[in-house]
Amino acid sequence: MSWAKSISLVFSAAILANSAALAQEKPPLLPESTVQALAQELSGETAKRNLEFLARLHRQRGSRQFHQAAEFIAAQAKSYGLEDAHIEQFPADGKTMYGTQKGRMAWDADFAELWELRWEKGQWTPAARLADFDAMPVTLAEDSESADVTADLVDVGDGTSEKDYEGKDVRGKLVLVAAQPGEVQRLAVDRFGASGIISYAQNQPTAWSGEDENLIRWGHLISFSTTKTFGFMVSLKQGRELRRRLARGETIRFHAVVRAGQHPGNYDIVTATIPGAGPVLRDKEIVFSCHLDHERPGANDNASGCVTILEVARALSKLIAENKIPRPARTLRFIWPPEIEGTMVLLNEKPDMVSHMQAVIHMDMVGGGPVTKAVFHITRSPMSLPTFIDDVAEALGDFVNRQTFDYAATGHAAYPLVAPEGGKEPLQAQFSEYTPGSDHDIYCEGSYRIPAIYFNDWPDRYIHTNFDSAANIDPTKLLRAAFLGAASGYYLANFSENDVPKVFQTIRSRSLVRVSTMLRRAGQLPMDDAIGFPHFEMQYERDLFQSISQFAAVPAATATEAEFFFNGLSQVGNWHGHLPDMKLARASDALIFTRNPEPKGPVSGLFGYDYFLDHYGAEKAAQIGLLKQESIYNRESYYPCEVLNFVDGKRTAQEIRNAVSAEYGPVPLDVVVEYLKALESIGIVRSGP
Repeated sequence: MSWAKSISLVFSAAILANSAALAQEKPPLLPESTVQALAQELSGETAKRNLEFLARLHRQRGSRQFHQAAEFIAAQAKSYGLEDAHIEQFPADGKTMYGTQKGRMAWDADFAELWELRWEKGQWTPAARLADFDAMPVTLAEDSESADVTADLVDVGDGTSEKDYEGKDVRGKLVLVAAQPGEVQRLAVDRFGASGIISYAQNQPTAWSGEDENLIRWGHLISFSTTKTFGFMVSLKQGRELRRRLARGETIRFHAVVRAGQHPGNYDIVTATIPGAGPVLRDKEIVFSCHLDHERPGANDNASGCVTILEVARALSKLIAENKIPRPARTLRFIWPPEIEGTMVLLNEKPDMVSHMQAVIHMDMVGGGPVTKAVFHITRSPMSLPTFIDDVAEALGDFVNRQTFDYAATGHAAYPLVAPEGGKEPLQAQFSEYTPGSDHDIYCEGSYRIPAIYFNDWPDRYIHTNFDSAANIDPTKLLRAAFLGAASGYYLANFSENDVPKVFQTIRSRSLVRVSTMLRRAGQLPMDDAIGFPHFEMQYERDLFQSISQFAAVPAATATEAEFFFNGLSQVGNWHGHLPDMKLARASDALIFTRNPEPKGPVSGLFGYDYFLDHYGAEKAAQIGLLKQESIYNRESYYPCEVLNFVDGKRTAQEIRNAVSAEYGPVPLDVVVEYLKALESIGIVRSGP
């Protein structure tokens, strides 16, 4: 068959499939009776009532208020009819290793105030309170330790460079900094002897950064520092005013009192299940994940994800009990851990649980209302983990986008998914390539390879600030996120051979979009940089289809249809031979690396601890080129972790380079090899198959 005819057949099939999808009003994949039941039962208001309770708690890992939040979730899960709802506990002692994550000690705070003093009648007296932990916990930097200090303030600019301290005596004083407290701690406190830190750091930059000078942002100190200190966070407005006064030569003195500190404690991880009905498949699990920890109020980040998967659990449990939907074949498991480190703890300490996990529905920030400027994303697993579950989520997202837009535009839709107390705006979910930054990173990592659908808001103008409050959460948004999560998870929990033909139609139409993106990207690059893109993309599409076999047998007729489709798609992707094949472009150095079985987990991007820096050395790590590589396609590059994820004992370094280049943009082969050899030196990988 000619190349031109192959293209024509492939695109004609895709057009017919897409036209049919747009013409029908019925939901994709699931029976309409199931979709109706979910749409009628799920409640954005119920989710928000639970969120309002969580947003009252300062939910730091291992803290008393985190435990209170965990007990609340477990109690609600039990009341909703879930089985085996309980809290798992693991040591948070500052020394136990959970794979590549060193467990941080628990941290609690009882009291913290920062008072400016005024010279009056021959003595310093309290004049104005700038920070109060009880009223606004975000004003105290996480991991602050107890102190009672009266000291003058010194402006050191960013505070991250030795030049910032030249000609300034900060010993025994407080330093005013523009950077995060943890970024200046080693210089300001450890080296130059400052007593404490006052920061107006503007983290999480967005287009709205700096517009609201009254926002106070969450601050962090170093979790494993041997020097005890404290940090207070103030608003940009307060920071600028303090700088102006100091620049005029004014003496500014503060009295800081902190009663807080790290202590041995426990990681609390809540889990509960809806058992499956399948005699064999009940041992397979579809996991609903989130993260329960955050500063108060932490409403969108991430009380929203916690209460949304709780609402999914409530609705599904109730619908099953009322015989409105069948009990799923596979078990549904719900997990509420501390972010990233809690998931690392669970996956390393419960290998039997991991062995049952087939897919994850992860929610982190899913409720931002219009004032937050939030954009809702349905985010794919990394390309190192091809999986059809991403296409399932996107198909359902397409449906919700169309339904909610039709309702907003006309006032009529079969499934408007609007909460009585919520907004009526269309969802307009964005379908996004993989971005890191939450617990889905851990599930998808090469040690575990559990595919994850990631629902998340970005940007959010109030993330990590005192304005991330329940008032800014939209019940309609919670309802829609719950619907997408429940529909995706329930569909996967029942997935069988009978579903394969229909899901292949979804894969086929979305494959064309991905190949088109690859061709556009390759066409914008010099030929040498784009070598291997077509080969990698074609293999990715085939592997994505083959991932179905992890859930169900693929009927022979569908396998034949798929082979015909992918053969035609390969002709399109190869640009009729205009790009050299990867095999012809391999370097003579065809190194192969294999991941060692232990330790499990990513070597960077963990919370409060970096395995690579700790074992390889910070100074040497600063010279590793891959750690400085920036993506031209993705707002957050993930080169180091994806390079490690692609290590499988089969791919050469050249093939790994081509894979990450197709995913994030061109990277030199020698930079990839340098990083792999650095990983080998610390025992993460070994040379050879």
